[in-house]
Amino acid sequence: MIGRILGCVVLCGWLMAGVALQAHHSLAATYDIRKESEMSGVVVKVAFTNPHGALHLEVKNPDGTKTVWVLTTGSANVLAGLGFDSKTIKAGDPVTVNIYGSRNGQPLGFMRKITLADKRSFEFEAN
Repeated sequence: MIGRILGCVVLCGWLMAGVALQAHHSLAATYDIRKESEMSGVVVKVAFTNPHGALHLEVKNPDGTKTVWVLTTGSANVLAGLGFDSKTIKAGDPVTVNIYGSRNGQPLGFMRKITLADKRSFEFEAN
């Protein structure tokens, strides 16, 4: 009887650990972390959310057209710990960002660094 109970406990623990491991994903699966690029644009929208925040950045292309990039950031908690919050940045602000771009060529990226118009900059971990 004790063997069955112990077996059930081990099985349940293994199943729960498997679900938790699947919930976190690697940056390298979505973004090319070997190639960092820089771009400048105007903030369209900022979302301070968990598990990841997002910054929507309108970038002017060489041909004069504009593309809105969606840049993933750290969580709202991580950003707040760096002093980066809704008082730091808002829609309409010009910024320069360093990103890891998406592997599939879409206008998506993981934001590594942001430099504001007043020259303050914030760097984000790529964990």
